[in-house]
Amino acid sequence: MPETKTYQGGCHCGKVNYAVATDLAKTIACNCSICTKRGIIWTFVTPPQFTLQAGADAQADYQFHKKFIHHLFCRSCGVESFARGRTPDGAEMVAINVRCLEGVDFGKLKPMPVDGRSL
Repeated sequence: MPETKTYQGGCHCGKVNYAVATDLAKTIACNCSICTKRGIIWTFVTPPQFTLQAGADAQADYQFHKKFIHHLFCRSCGVESFARGRTPDGAEMVAINVRCLEGVDFGKLKPMPVDGRSL
């Protein structure tokens, strides 16, 4: 049975922080060039499940390839704690870097591999 919990997350220096309600039984490990280099594990939520509490003006935006995703990095520490974009059907989504969430036991995660290099 899915278990949605609310987590606090953010960047390393604390300038960007947020609350997100998500089920960490559904995570992915993408093999695209940026996710591989950063070692990111993702979970995806709809905008109502995500509340940016601080840092809207503290981020820089980076896009590449098809430019579907806005990779948002803290201007101070460089951490991408979340990204914004659209699903293949055009719906808005927020991609959460699970490694930036507080209180997560990473050993219990079972990320589904995704072949982002081929997309």
